[in-house]
Amino acid sequence: MGARRGDVPVGRGGRDGLPGAVTTVAGPIAFVALAAPQIARRVVRTPGIPLAATAACGALLLLGSDLIAQHLIPLTVPVGVVTVTFGGGYLLWLLVHEVRRKGWSTL
Repeated sequence: MGARRGDVPVGRGGRDGLPGAVTTVAGPIAFVALAAPQIARRVVRTPGIPLAATAACGALLLLGSDLIAQHLIPLTVPVGVVTVTFGGGYLLWLLVHEVRRKGWSTL
């Protein structure tokens, strides 16, 4: 549609490949999506999940994980490894905490 030969199409093909390219470079950062709402809910102390606080918390978690991956660990580590380590540890702690508080019958 008016693009020169050799240009990367920005339509469906180019747009759909970007998330895959980002995941390839950054690694899986799925624990941010799981941990950020729970952390934000506890920080804001609301029964529901606050959207703005969740977005800010997710951004801070990812920024912190990226800073740790780039500057505190002497090896070259993808940010996804750091995120999974801290996010998995937090979610495991949260599960144990909730089971101790409420018991197995509510799960």
